[in-house]
Amino acid sequence: MPPATERKLVALDIDGTLVTYDEVLSDAAREAVAAVRAAGHHVVLASGRSLIAMTPIAAELKIEDSWIVASNGAVTARLDASAPMGYTLEKVETFDPEPVLRMLQVELPHARYAVEDVGVGFRMNELFPEGELNGEHRVVDFEELWAGDVTRVVVRSPGETSAEFHEIAARLGFDDVTYAVGWSAWMDIAPQGVTKASALEAVRRELGVAAENTVAVGDGSNDIDMLRWAGWGVAMGHATEPVRAAADAVTGSIDEDGVVDVLRSLL
Repeated sequence: MPPATERKLVALDIDGTLVTYDEVLSDAAREAVAAVRAAGHHVVLASGRSLIAMTPIAAELKIEDSWIVASNGAVTARLDASAPMGYTLEKVETFDPEPVLRMLQVELPHARYAVEDVGVGFRMNELFPEGELNGEHRVVDFEELWAGDVTRVVVRSPGETSAEFHEIAARLGFDDVTYAVGWSAWMDIAPQGVTKASALEAVRRELGVAAENTVAVGDGSNDIDMLRWAGWGVAMGHATEPVRAAADAVTGSIDEDGVVDVLRSLL
C-alpha cells in the first residue's frame, strides 16, 4: 500500500467512460478498477446518473466501501454494504425548480420533464423512453413537478439539437442553476454551483488526498469542470473538442477501452 500522502483519488465517469452506450462494462475495465483499488488508491464513481442507477455499476466493480458522486454532484453518498439501501447519504444539494420549469415550458412546450426523488426515482410530466431513467416513474401534472425542492431537473426534447439547448439556456440566463447538455437533446439542471467537481473537492478533503494526486476521466460536457479540477484530467478519445480542451490528456475512445490505459498507468 502506498503511504497516505501518495494515495490518489481517481474519479471515473460511467456512461461513455467505464460503460458503453449499450451498457457493457468490459472485463478489462473491471480488472483495471480492481487493480487500482488493490494498490491502495480511492476510486470514486462520478456520474450524471441517479444514485440508484449507479449502485449496480459499483456492485459490478465490487466497490462496497467508497464514496460515490451522483446526479452531477448534487448527491454524495458513501457505499456501505451494511446499510439498508447499501449506502448512506452524506450530502444532498437541492433547489426550487419552479422558476426554471416555468421558463422552459414556454420555450419547449412539447418537451418531457422529470425531477429526481433521491433513492426512489423520478416524477415526470410524461413517461420517458424505457431505460433512460431508473427507479420508480410517476406521471404527475406539470405543476406538481415543483411541489418541493429537488436535486435535479431533466429535460428531454428530441426536436432540439445540443447547440439549440445551449442557446436556449443562455437566452434564459440560468443564473440560479447549473446546467449540462448531453450528447442528444437532453439537459440536466442542478443547483447553482453544483457540479461533479464541487462534490469531488469535498470528498478529496474528507479523504485527505493532495490536490495534485487527483485523477479524473470523462467524456461529456458535464465532465468539463471535473477534468479541470483534477490534478490530471483525461478526456476519452470520442469526447467533443470542448471536453478534450479541458483535459490534460486524451486517451482512447470508449470502443477502445481508453479508461483502461489510464488506470493501468497509475499502477
